[in-house]
Amino acid sequence: MLSPSISHPWLPTNLLVFLFLFHTLADAIHVVTINSTCRNTCGTIPVKFPFGSAFGCGHPFFARYVKCTNGSLQFSTLTGIYTISSIDYPTSTLIVTDPLMSTCRSMQNSGSFSLDRASPFEIRPENIFVLLGCSTTSPLFDPDEDLCDKGSGSRACMGLYSCKSMTGIGLEPNSPISSCCVYDSQVGLGPGYGLDLPRLQCSSYSSVYGFGENKGDPMRWKFGISLQYNDSYYTDGCKECETSGGMCGFTGLDERFACICKNGINTTTNCFGQGYSWSGTWGPKSQPKTRIGGLLLWMMLFL
Repeated sequence: MLSPSISHPWLPTNLLVFLFLFHTLADAIHVVTINSTCRNTCGTIPVKFPFGSAFGCGHPFFARYVKCTNGSLQFSTLTGIYTISSIDYPTSTLIVTDPLMSTCRSMQNSGSFSLDRASPFEIRPENIFVLLGCSTTSPLFDPDEDLCDKGSGSRACMGLYSCKSMTGIGLEPNSPISSCCVYDSQVGLGPGYGLDLPRLQCSSYSSVYGFGENKGDPMRWKFGISLQYNDSYYTDGCKECETSGGMCGFTGLDERFACICKNGINTTTNCFGQGYSWSGTWGPKSQPKTRIGGLLLWMMLFL
């Protein structure tokens, strides 16, 4: 029977090797934090930073307001969920549509609209809100408040009141525009802006962000809410991530920055040297699994 002192002279060395490999394996598992849902489109709309297609994609502050749901990019506020119809990244502008908002083609009673005070969005100055079917006792018509644009705004009222769809809010086409107001709120159009229809005693609202060359034809106006978003969140670290082929995102409860590579690996810097190949999605590849499997096999054979 061998003495315990000499039975396994290689044990300390082997144990050190095992601990080293275990540490390496743990590091490999830590690196492979998979986010398989980040995509660069939502339906037909390109999705770029600061927006994301799912939780963990884009900037965490914007993820609270913009989400991709069933192929539709949606914008959320306290007053509802609205569809994003387009995003213009060079001008940091997006257009949202309210399904209950009135247009010349369709009018109905609308809900209210507001922007959260803490949100990184504000309404662009070319956007106008037209309030329809307002009561004569509405605070809009208080002469001391001056909340309605009585100049060029009256043309927008006349245009909408000429639409056949006016019957949808209980008025006949070409009714007097005395119940119409192009809202010129003193609150401003930044974060915290609110359009409270019950308080203003109006049946509906319409939002126009462009007339084009057809100011006299409301059927061809551009209806929707034009929003400007704050683009100051685009950091040098995110730019480096995108240059390396990655997508900027976040991870963890503290929402720390993550560069999501095209093979599904998340890093804290960029994707250079991560060995990715384009697959059309942000799904995981087999290289990390192969590397970990090889380490396990090595330990089984030699330890």
